[in-house]
This record gives sequence, C-alpha cells and structure tokens, in this order.
Amino acid sequence: METKHLKSTHFSDYIEPSQVVLDLKANNKVEALEELLDILEKQKLIKNKKPILTRIIDRERLESTGIGHCIALPHARINAGHDIAVVAGISEKGIEFEAIDGKKVKIIVLIIWNPTIPGLFNHLFAGLAKFLMKPKFRARLIEAKSKKELYQVFSEIELKIPLQLDKIMHRAGLLWKLQEIEIQKKKAKKGKKTELMQQSELIRAELDTTLLDRFDRLMERYGFAVAEVEDGACQGCYINVATGMGSAIEGSNDIYVCENCGKFLVATKKE
Repeated sequence: METKHLKSTHFSDYIEPSQVVLDLKANNKVEALEELLDILEKQKLIKNKKPILTRIIDRERLESTGIGHCIALPHARINAGHDIAVVAGISEKGIEFEAIDGKKVKIIVLIIWNPTIPGLFNHLFAGLAKFLMKPKFRARLIEAKSKKELYQVFSEIELKIPLQLDKIMHRAGLLWKLQEIEIQKKKAKKGKKTELMQQSELIRAELDTTLLDRFDRLMERYGFAVAEVEDGACQGCYINVATGMGSAIEGSNDIYVCENCGKFLVATKKE
C-alpha cells in the first residue's frame, strides 16, 4: 500500500484489516513491537524487521511514545520498502510502556515511514491523536468484539494535514531533549558525540522543518532555544507570560512561544 500523496482523509487509506490485531499476546513493550512488526513482515510491507525494531527501541529510549490515556504511537523513519507501513493492536490486559501518565498501554499504533516523504508522520500523528484522545472512541476500540469491528472503528479516523502551527504536531518533550543533546554535543568527545548525533537525528526526523529552523537560529544566537515557565515567567527573559498561556503550558506537552523573547516555552520540569 504505497502513498502517492498526502491528501488522504481517512486512516483506512493507510491500513487494511490484515494490519489490525484484536488481542496482542505480548507481555512487555519489546514483545509488542516484535509482534506488530511480524505482521508487517508477513504482509510484505517491510523487508527486514530487525533494523526497524532497533530503530524503534532507540527512539523509545529517548522518550516513550506512550502519550497517555492507554495509547502508544511507536514509530520509525526508515526506508523499509514502502512509503508507509502501519499496524495497530489492542492489548486487553495492558502493556507497560513507560507512558507519560504512568498507565499501561492498551491501544498501540505502529507507524513506519519513508525518510523521503516530509510531513507524513505529522499528518498521521495529528489525526490519530485527535481521535484517540476521545474517551468514547478509545472505549470502542478496546471493547471491539471482532477483528472486523476493530477495523471499522479505526476506519472512522479522519486525517487532515495539520496547519503549520497546529501544536499537536510539536512535542515539547522532544524539543527540550533536543536542546539537551545539542548542548552536550559541544563538550562531548568523539565517540559520545557520534551517539548524540544519532539521537539528534531521531528527534529531528519527527519535528516540523519550520520549527527546527527557528530552534537552530535560537541555539546559534543564544545558546539555548527552549525555556521553562516558572511562577508565570519565561526563564529565558524573566518576563511574565500571558495568564492564559501560563495555565495552558502547565501539564501540557504542546509547544508555545514567548511573546517577548521568542524562545519556545515548556512547563517547569518536576523533580
């Protein structure tokens, strides 16, 4: 199933009944990833699961793709033989995924996409996250009684190419991690620097080009691009942010921009 463009409007344009699993047998994260990759390999949507599994695990070590509410969206940007390969599974008992809310994951959608197609992951991620965050929709997936019913529910997911400033595309945790890596790279020795460059590449693969351009300019000019909001003030310029923005940032993984200094804002990291 090769994607010729990004105008598709439903998740069913990327997934078929053979690519959904009603009851995952896996007991842990790695087993779940292998089980889902086995399906893609059987459907000839990927050629070799081993390098893909390694890439996905490397990505998970940076930041769990368990986005909360029993949902995980593991992924890899790698040439696997097709433009995109998607597989989805449900775990009735739940799988420990180190999710941001600490809850076990029951809904897993694994996405692999070709590096030559910019914006494809963001396109899928935005549409998936919007629907999966709805409690009633999640319940219908988890409570599906047959593979056919499960596929039908997934087919209802509508996908729209996100706007440039759609915050759902932009993960604050990833941008903060990228800043830490870029700072460490300046002091790292050769061996460690190579490892950090690989981690940077994984993160950059998921972030919007416009976002990265701004990030790189800020890093070059100030030495940092992401600032915490503490006691209602941007820690990059120490000017208070708008009350509404301060409340929205708290507990959020979206990215906001300081209206005074232009740096990206994230909530203060809890000890």
